[in-house]
Amino acid sequence: MEVEIVLGDLRVLPVEGVVNPANSRGEMGGGVAGALRRAGGAEIEREAMARAPIPVGEAIATTAGSLAYRRIVHAPTMERPAMETTEAKVASAARAALRCADAEGLLSLGIPALGTGVGGLDPEAAARAIVGAVASFRGRSLRKILLCALAPEIVEAFRRAWEERPSA
Repeated sequence: MEVEIVLGDLRVLPVEGVVNPANSRGEMGGGVAGALRRAGGAEIEREAMARAPIPVGEAIATTAGSLAYRRIVHAPTMERPAMETTEAKVASAARAALRCADAEGLLSLGIPALGTGVGGLDPEAAARAIVGAVASFRGRSLRKILLCALAPEIVEAFRRAWEERPSA
């Protein structure tokens, strides 16, 4: 599987789907979730909330609204909005997102720095968790992963984690 680490906006990546670092309620108020809802439309949130609760460690795929994606993959890193999260929850969410995207037949997926916004997780810990999930994932359809962030320091955390991954 090809992995790229990019400085960029999750809302405009050249991929088939993107991961929303969700909460179990499916509410999309702040952070990356709020940005996706504002850009893609309220129908994304309505569909996610209709399928809630989504336990941490599971993921669902919804419409992408007016965004140019086939699917938005909602992978909760926390049970309720604005809760702090942990490295273990982020790793679980990343694994669930990869499984869900693969089951949806997506060929490419954009993954932001799950848990580093309202979840309050240190970018280094989040990067380790996400990179670990990506490096160990073996799917059927997914061929390309873009790890992305708007902050250069988070992009660097992804790069360090990728270079230091156990299989490197």
